[in-house]
Amino acid sequence: QVHLVESGGGSVQAEGSMRLSCAASGAITRNYCMGWFRQTPGKEREGVAVIDTDDSSTYADSVKGRFTISKGNITNTLYLHMSSLKPEDTGLYYCAADRGGCAYCSDGYCLDPGVFNYWGQGTQVTVSS
Repeated sequence: QVHLVESGGGSVQAEGSMRLSCAASGAITRNYCMGWFRQTPGKEREGVAVIDTDDSSTYADSVKGRFTISKGNITNTLYLHMSSLKPEDTGLYYCAADRGGCAYCSDGYCLDPGVFNYWGQGTQVTVSS
């Protein structure tokens, strides 16, 4: 069973940095497509970044050059390094996993939340201006 637990959220001022972590059960980070998504009240959940088993990654245009998705070399952990944060980055950030989700990246659909089957509970990120 896939179990995902996010941590590292909090409050930060604009232009600041933050790192989110997602602890995954089993060998998930090595064998599953994994991603970060976010949601704000009244809006649909949106994809932020996705990383495949070969470490290839895909980013939403809004975060390119500012966010980096990575996996721990030893620990079964997924990370999201966020820098130059903006107030519009505020939201509940979710970690997600799916065995075949990254196959949709070539068609541009792997940032679609509907592709992923396993989800964490989320961690709140608040960026103030």
